[in-house]
Amino acid sequence: MDYKIKTAALLLALAAPMANAATELTVYTAIESDQLSQYKKAFESQYPDIEIKWVRDSTGIMTAKILAEKDNPQADVVWGLSATSMMVFDNLDMLQAYKPKGSESLYESFRDMREQPTWVGMDAWIAGICVNTIELEKNNLEMPKSWADLTKPEYKGHIVMPNPSSSGTGFLDVSAWLQLFGEDQGWSYMDKLHKNIARYTHSGSQPCHLAATGETTMGVSFAFRGAKLKKQKAPIDLVFPTEGIGWDMEAAAIVKGTDKLEAAQKLMDFAVSKEANKLYNASYAVVALPGIAKPIEHYPEKPEAMMIKNNFKWAAANRDSILKEWINRYDSKSDAKN
Repeated sequence: MDYKIKTAALLLALAAPMANAATELTVYTAIESDQLSQYKKAFESQYPDIEIKWVRDSTGIMTAKILAEKDNPQADVVWGLSATSMMVFDNLDMLQAYKPKGSESLYESFRDMREQPTWVGMDAWIAGICVNTIELEKNNLEMPKSWADLTKPEYKGHIVMPNPSSSGTGFLDVSAWLQLFGEDQGWSYMDKLHKNIARYTHSGSQPCHLAATGETTMGVSFAFRGAKLKKQKAPIDLVFPTEGIGWDMEAAAIVKGTDKLEAAQKLMDFAVSKEANKLYNASYAVVALPGIAKPIEHYPEKPEAMMIKNNFKWAAANRDSILKEWINRYDSKSDAKN
């Protein structure tokens, strides 16, 4: 009898940790690496029974990974990937419909307005040019003010930008130029710009890092990375071109087929919450929830006024053809893929 009691007690003791084990959510993301720990900590403090397992890469690479896994999804949630990519997935019926609690309070432009929404916006990241002021002076160059300025002959070899097939920042730039200038003139602009490009990187933040260290004079990147590096005393200035700046929305969605739907829905509820939007605002000046955004040092005062009228549906529908054309024309200057 004692033996049976001891055995039962042992089995209960072994089962207890299993019963209390946290649900592990596999979350795919392109959020900058230095933000992930804050997002994870904030969510798990509210939901200690759920643990986030991040899988991170740049937007283009993560988008390709999710598409490749279409018939055998490995992610439960995508939290922090471009809205353009989300619309590609949505068109292929890869996202689980869910309306997060509180999402009706978000700006309409950050919401999937259908009765059965499949994604929700988080924040907007905007293009910017990081310019090394020391290198600019050393090379006797003027500070650019516009996208057109970047095609000046004297800038040849002084510009680095992201490859749009691997970088969401690169894609938002290319998409913006095609929308701003029209398709024919947009490609004509990129032909001229290509002559001045030293290299195309596979990361949206790398061009700004290269400018900050003086490895290039100008890096076409995004405002968050430039503002952070400038705050860290890097010798750069941020330029926001006068024609208007490209942007994309970070978004969140549940991957269809997850067997952890309840936990995934809780993450989506958190993604639209006031606390989450405050976290987004630490890096981005434009967030989904009204009344949250506070000015960010080294950002323009009213970034919304500079952001182009972005046709996300057009960008998503034409993404493959845009990337194919870009690769055919310009990929010779891209960094080797790891």
